[in-house]
Amino acid sequence: MSLKVYNTLTRTKEEFLPLEEGEVGMYVCGVTAYDECHLGHARAYVAFDVIRRYLEYKGYQVNHIQNFTDVDDKIIARARKMREKSSEKDLKELCKEVAEKYTMEYFEHMDKLTVKRATQYPRATEHIGEMIKLTEGLIRKGYGYQVDGDVFFEIGKFKDYGKLSQRKLEEMRAGVRVEMDERKRSPLDFALWKRSKEDEPSWDSPWGRGRPGWHIECSAMSMKYLGESFDIHAGGQDLIFPHHENEIAQSEGYTGKPFVRYWLHNGFVTINREKMSKSLGNFFTLREIFEKYDSRVVRLFFLSTHYRKPIDFSDDKLAKAKAGLERIENCLREVERKELREPAARTYRGSIYRTRFEEAMDDDFNTAAALGAIFDLVSRVNSCLEKGDLSSVSKAAPELRDFCQVLGLSLESGQEVRLEEDLVKLIKEREKARQKKDWARADAIRTKLREEGIILEDRPQGATWRRAE
Repeated sequence: MSLKVYNTLTRTKEEFLPLEEGEVGMYVCGVTAYDECHLGHARAYVAFDVIRRYLEYKGYQVNHIQNFTDVDDKIIARARKMREKSSEKDLKELCKEVAEKYTMEYFEHMDKLTVKRATQYPRATEHIGEMIKLTEGLIRKGYGYQVDGDVFFEIGKFKDYGKLSQRKLEEMRAGVRVEMDERKRSPLDFALWKRSKEDEPSWDSPWGRGRPGWHIECSAMSMKYLGESFDIHAGGQDLIFPHHENEIAQSEGYTGKPFVRYWLHNGFVTINREKMSKSLGNFFTLREIFEKYDSRVVRLFFLSTHYRKPIDFSDDKLAKAKAGLERIENCLREVERKELREPAARTYRGSIYRTRFEEAMDDDFNTAAALGAIFDLVSRVNSCLEKGDLSSVSKAAPELRDFCQVLGLSLESGQEVRLEEDLVKLIKEREKARQKKDWARADAIRTKLREEGIILEDRPQGATWRRAE
């Protein structure tokens, strides 16, 4: 079965055929670095991390680009608040501090979620020259026009405007609710370049001091690192309009070529069936979430629903994800206890579980169905362990690790998989003490392990362990 992806542009599942055989250019819209990451960010970056991982599993070399917006109205607003407490610093310096702080916090949170680092993370302020060049080209081609130091894109000049969001231009104009900027030729025209206000971060340009509009940033950076046409552009559904629609207009207006082959968008997150919102008091940062839930549990929770569907964040669903993660971990720990090791390379590709896993992932990255194959394989491994069929375990366990690696659930990817050697020795020593009916020594070892945060559970086939809550 060939890989098929749902393309927002065509509203259909299409066979995935990259521009260059064996290579994939993938651009994911990054965060605006003015505040802490929240559940919506986590959902998006986990989803696209899995997509990237599966493409690599399929043998593609993925050039994954993800930007940081480090100049923006929200960053400036946050810097102004900081200046009220630190008046000796200028606004530009404070904007840099804001962007750097929240960029570093982004990496902290994504590392906990085992999101792989992108190939490159371009920052908007490092690519002002590319944005000015793109804006100049759009003016020459008749798409851009300058008014009092601002430059706007005239959407009426781009005949395909609305093709991604499937909105008609006439309906969009009729539905405008914002106050009209009389300098614009149409209320829907968007900014390519903004004239700077007093003491804001700004750069020299042919139109005077200013800074780029938000949409032009992603067009300039994606085309610099991936070319004028590339394979995948990804982001949340809230970016379809206007951000991605505007990216298409300005990019294709500039190059005259198709911009992106496949547009991928992830669904929204709700909290107990309500839209996540600060006004409703159900808006949680990842820092708050990780104080209550293991980051690995959060990742498994996201993977339990197809990335394009909405997902409801609730205690009950997190409890189910926790139980699922423990099933996988306990199975692999029992394999470790039997001293079975994963071979260096995949050697067992013919099982029904691999077929099911790959069929699920080939169907637009259906992680929910892929997890079904994983849990059935866990049951298979556990059954073989109970029967003492270690030959079958040695074949099936590597597959289980393989699948977990693709989904970013592999215990060796940033998470502890093996107990420290001294703890392993203690568990084995306790087993010997139990066999000799030296209960005092066995109980002493159990107590010592508990102090180390390790809970032992005695079973007919031997002791298993888990981390304390």
